[in-house]
This record gives sequence, C-alpha cells and structure tokens, in this order.
Amino acid sequence: MGFEQEAVSELYASVWGNRSTMQREFTRGAHGEQFVLRELSMKGTQTPSQLASALQASSGRISTVLSSLEKKGWVTRDIDSKDRRIIRVNLTDSGREQSHRMIEEMRSAICWIFSQMGERRTREFVDLVSEFTTYMSICHPGRPRPTAEQVREAFVERDKRVAEHMAAKRAEAERD
Repeated sequence: MGFEQEAVSELYASVWGNRSTMQREFTRGAHGEQFVLRELSMKGTQTPSQLASALQASSGRISTVLSSLEKKGWVTRDIDSKDRRIIRVNLTDSGREQSHRMIEEMRSAICWIFSQMGERRTREFVDLVSEFTTYMSICHPGRPRPTAEQVREAFVERDKRVAEHMAAKRAEAERD
C-alpha cells in the first residue's frame, strides 16, 4: 500500500469514523436551520428557491426548515408586493441574534481547539486544510484529473478569495 492509500485509510478512520458531537452539529447545521439562518444573515432576504439552491436541498426540505424557523420567530415569509407569486424570507431580529450566537459558539469552540494545538500547528493545519480543499474543489471522481494550469488557477483564485476575506475582516475589526 502506497502512502496515499494509507493516508486515505487513516483519514477515513480518524475523521469520518470518529465523528465528534461538534462535527455532527457542524454538519447538521449545513443541512438545516443553522445554514438557512447563516445564509439569510450573510446575504439578506431570499426566496425559498434561492435557499434550496444554496443548500442543495429540495423545496420540501426548505419548506420544513422555514416552518420550524417561523414557529421559533426567527424568520418571516412575506409575499412580494410587486409579484404576489414570490415569497420573500427575512430574518427577524431574534433570528439575527440566534444566527450570531450560533456562529460565535462555533467560533469559540474552534478557537479553544486551536489554543490547545498551539500557533505553529494551527497555522500548519489551516494551510494544509486550505490546500486539501483547493485540490478537492477541482478533482472530481470519474473525471480526468486537473491539469497543472487548472491547479495553478485554483490556487490563484483561492489566494484571491482568502486575501479579500482577510481584508474585509481587518476592515470590520477597525470599524469596531
């Protein structure tokens, strides 16, 4: 067995084979209420079909999630005044607070983990995860492997995205 196959086996065993409560919560959040709250918090008012597309979920699934969020008072579904066929989903103040609370709880938990790992290992981990996910974004099962040029383009795009994100975070920190 080559190191690549051994690494895949170890990755499966350590990550997917031993999922923590936090990982389950994080994944669950990507398929339901937390995701919808985060999407609305980041992008503003959306239609149910826009949410379904972003979530890669069925309209039925989105309807169920929105009903639950509406009962909790975290979202409203309003008919568009210009086109009564369109429903607009909005966060309530309570929903916005809940979204921020969920994000902060996750951030706090991850920061604690990083504090346990130390700065050097955390930076190495973040660099490696970023590299790994960049390769994953262009390598698809059953398709030809990416060319060297496609790999270069993916990393240029990643670096641009990270730089923009970090600049926005610095500007946000300066405003606060």
